Amino acid sequence: MNISHHKLDDVNANIKVELTPEDYNPSVDKAIKEQAKKAKLPGFRPGLVPTAHIRRTYGKAILLDEINRVVNDKITAYIGENKLEVLGQPLPVESDTDANYNWDFKDTFSFNYEIGIAPEFEIPFTKETAFTSYAIKADEATLAERVKNLRRSYGKMTNPEVSEEGDVIYGTLTQEKEEGIEKTTSIRTDIIEDAKIKKSLAGLKKDDTVKIDVKKAFTVADLGRILGVSEEEAAALDVTKFTLEVKNVNRLEESDLNQEFFDKLFPAGEVTTEEDFNAKVKEEVENLFQQNADQKLRNDMYSFGMDKVKVTFPETFLKKWLKSTNPNINEQELEEGFADFLSNLKWTIIENRIVTANNLEVKYDEVVNLAKERIYAQIKMYNINDEPTDEQLNQFAMQLLQDREQANRLFEESKALKVFDYLKENVTLNSQDINFVDFEKLDK
Repeated sequence: MNISHHKLDDVNANIKVELTPEDYNPSVDKAIKEQAKKAKLPGFRPGLVPTAHIRRTYGKAILLDEINRVVNDKITAYIGENKLEVLGQPLPVESDTDANYNWDFKDTFSFNYEIGIAPEFEIPFTKETAFTSYAIKADEATLAERVKNLRRSYGKMTNPEVSEEGDVIYGTLTQEKEEGIEKTTSIRTDIIEDAKIKKSLAGLKKDDTVKIDVKKAFTVADLGRILGVSEEEAAALDVTKFTLEVKNVNRLEESDLNQEFFDKLFPAGEVTTEEDFNAKVKEEVENLFQQNADQKLRNDMYSFGMDKVKVTFPETFLKKWLKSTNPNINEQELEEGFADFLSNLKWTIIENRIVTANNLEVKYDEVVNLAKERIYAQIKMYNINDEPTDEQLNQFAMQLLQDREQANRLFEESKALKVFDYLKENVTLNSQDINFVDFEKLDK
């Protein structure tokens, strides 16, 4: 066997594979014998079909399969041995499909494949590369809002006689026209946009009526939900004046700041005073802010790397490869998504070069732990009081990782985190305190 590659330019090359009968016949003979053992054919006892019969009947199909397998195995090994950073997969040169072979187990085959090569570049991140690492501080208004939401989440529902701002009014909305819309529904007064209308809904009792302009009171999305119609229908209302008849007033009373409340949020006895509670809330909020700050830093590193690395890709080859792996894609879809594909490919190569150059390794335990973190966060999102055991999280993680797509996604996410941690240690980070309001303005 002879296998070699020839560079056409910096990012395109050909691989040529020549196979003689000595290279493929041992594999073909073995495959024929295995087929003879498994074959169930009329006139032959199971497992005793002569290999000569299998060769005559199925020989060319087996020959083709084995040659494809041998060629693919040899190309994969050759790419690894020669450390070729290949993009996509090798594609057969179309002119080879016209080759005239006898397929009689005596041919010498010659196959040519196109390959795309990852471009060369210097990793742009050094100790002299500087980024700002933000420490987002929680302001009093944000903390107060978080405390209020927590207290409301564990509060109790009451039915006062007279409504106040912030209550939920359960009543019937009737459109002021013949055969108009009539809908009994719940109305959250805190989402009303018009201050005058919001004020008019305070001080109402059961059976009271009030006229409101629903277009002024609600966003189109909220109005559609309240009336039980589509957003398009809500936006197209010809008469927007409705009469609201109150059937009930609902009020969510905030939970008291007592031990029972603290123990619902935190391990029993961990928080015993209002000061402890406020400190915990601040810690929680600033931890969430830290995720925002980390994402900002990652985005800044991404933008820097993408801007500094100037490369050319084998675009013709890549489009051909994308078509071969996505046969249903049309030309318009390919062209519309190609720029994003190249951007993702470029950053993936940058990450991979950092991993390779610094001997970084994503370990299986790290992928499992990331899966457990994601599962834990999802469980807490739906039930803050549910505290899964480590054994349960392990079980859920194992189930998740059995899905190849999910496993690959988590591996890539683990690799990205590994690269991010490496960069944080090997560039210059200038720490800066900032409040959340100013932080949100940074990229606007």
